[in-house]
Amino acid sequence: MKSRIAFTALQALVAALATAAAAAAAPNVPDAVDESIERGLSFLAAEQLEDGSYPRRHGKGGAITALAGMAFLAKGYTPGTGRYGAIIERSVDYVLSQAGPDGFLGLHQENNGPMYCHSICTLFLSEVSGMVDPERQRRIDAVLPGATRILLDAQAVPKGDVHRGGWRYQRTSNDSDMSCSGWALMALRSSRLNGGRVPPEAIENAVEYVKHQQNPDDGSFRYQGSNSGYALTLTGAGILCLELCGRHNDPATLRAARRLREIYPELETHRGNRCYGMYYTAQGLFQMGGETWAEFSDWMYRTWIPRQRENGSWLEEEDSPAYGTALMVLAFTVPYRQLPIYQRDETVDES
Repeated sequence: MKSRIAFTALQALVAALATAAAAAAAPNVPDAVDESIERGLSFLAAEQLEDGSYPRRHGKGGAITALAGMAFLAKGYTPGTGRYGAIIERSVDYVLSQAGPDGFLGLHQENNGPMYCHSICTLFLSEVSGMVDPERQRRIDAVLPGATRILLDAQAVPKGDVHRGGWRYQRTSNDSDMSCSGWALMALRSSRLNGGRVPPEAIENAVEYVKHQQNPDDGSFRYQGSNSGYALTLTGAGILCLELCGRHNDPATLRAARRLREIYPELETHRGNRCYGMYYTAQGLFQMGGETWAEFSDWMYRTWIPRQRENGSWLEEEDSPAYGTALMVLAFTVPYRQLPIYQRDETVDES
């Protein structure tokens, strides 16, 4: 009983410190932005089903639950305490319930989504690890090593030169694409930061894969091989992956950022995966800092706050407002720096 009381007191202290840190970490975020974020989180809380999943398309697979869970963490909310403590705990429980015996977290994701789902869920569990009660931590510790191993094994499947080092829809796929690989690399990096057994060469191989996806003509990052499709929504992913893996101000990221500054306004009218594109563009350009981030963030908030629906949601083309809203909240909360995976080097110019 005493240990439980001590843990509860510690949780309360952690929650208070996290809330204070969130406020201090984003001193220049306008009130309108903070209010928009809170309305988005309120929607995600109301939309969550009793078991922790979400309604509509893909809501049972686990990935949307994981994205929503990270959205709460990104604003400084913590499991078990405060306004959304129970919501985050339900998210953790639902994602853990999706794990197979070997730690695979994509068992119930339909169509082309198993490795997307696995990577996003692995990332969430790694990010929330250390914030939960002892029993949930025990369950996370039982799943994460296997989940990380699956990512490493999927990367190691024999592939041709253009695909080597990346990931695709299935754990046995012998090709790769930039979209799926971005999530997998972030999950591996988070696991490594969290003490997981991730060999440095796995990160290096993934970085080389990402660099090979850069279009030599304009600096954007393409979907797969010579297929330049989705450059608008994936160029931010390329920047983010390289920046967070120690390639800050690499010529590849600088070229990509220049290109992205030219094309990001097209996201306003883009017909597919706008929220997905906004998420990666915000994350990538925040890593660049300075004028690049200031210009984009001003446009982002000015453009997308008016598009938020009355109930606090944004509707993504997948017809899943929870999916779109989680991604937009993650884009809006970048300056709060609450998720360890997206921490930026403090030497980045912010003037």
